[in-house]
Amino acid sequence: MFSNTMKTTFLLALMTVLIILIGRAVGGQQGMVLAFVLAGAMNLGSYWFSDRIVLAMYRAQEVSPQEHPGIHQMVAELAQNAGIPNPRVYMIEDDSPNAFATGRDPQHAVVAVTTGILRILSRDELRGVLAHELGHVKNRDILIGSIAATMAGAIMILANMARWAAIFGGNRGNDEEGGGGGLIGMLVMTIVAPIAAMLIQMAISRSREYLADASGAQFSHNPLSLASALGKLQQASQQIPMADAKPATAHMFIVNPLSGRSLMSLFSTHPPIEERIARLRAMRP
Repeated sequence: MFSNTMKTTFLLALMTVLIILIGRAVGGQQGMVLAFVLAGAMNLGSYWFSDRIVLAMYRAQEVSPQEHPGIHQMVAELAQNAGIPNPRVYMIEDDSPNAFATGRDPQHAVVAVTTGILRILSRDELRGVLAHELGHVKNRDILIGSIAATMAGAIMILANMARWAAIFGGNRGNDEEGGGGGLIGMLVMTIVAPIAAMLIQMAISRSREYLADASGAQFSHNPLSLASALGKLQQASQQIPMADAKPATAHMFIVNPLSGRSLMSLFSTHPPIEERIARLRAMRP
């Protein structure tokens, strides 16, 4: 299995290739050059700013210990158990209960929860969810998750550009450079979205959720509370879909925010909740 460093390097390299190919399809040789420059900027930006981009997507706001002392106290205790610095805490105004972690490393980590999760979980269940997210931080898979989200979103935008170039005929469809729209542009549009989904699947395997569950149970010393929380979150997220959930970032949440309302849920990187709960229950003393 690739290490997270190898996964990140591979993901960035493949993103560069895909963006250059889309640039060639849309604008020929000039499009390739522009796309190469864009890819270079995105490679740097996705490492340094991917967490900010994801937080901005969901209009998450940082909350202070004075605003939510209970959450900060739980995060501090769990971080101490995990042996990592205290992550910053963000809140998302959304009735759908969910949570995720992001950041490039444990020293720059963020834990974000929706307002909906505070309404349906008990204190112990919420503590279990926060422990799960700190498991992602401890296991250092938050960077690859954030980069995958940024990459997938950018490629979808560029694929859209290729589609419109194909629809309107482009400007170099029959030239010797092989650029422009037409058939090539349409072909790029039709294959890029599945490739982006495959990249996320490759970079964010289902095993990371099992590992974060196990780590969270260890940090909280209460696997049954996390198991109970997962059951509630699964049911509630299906009844109250997340308003701004995006396929590119769905893999980052503790439960799939697309469940029950999107075809993309068929390609979920999340393992079955029932299996996660069963594993957690088997961990009880």
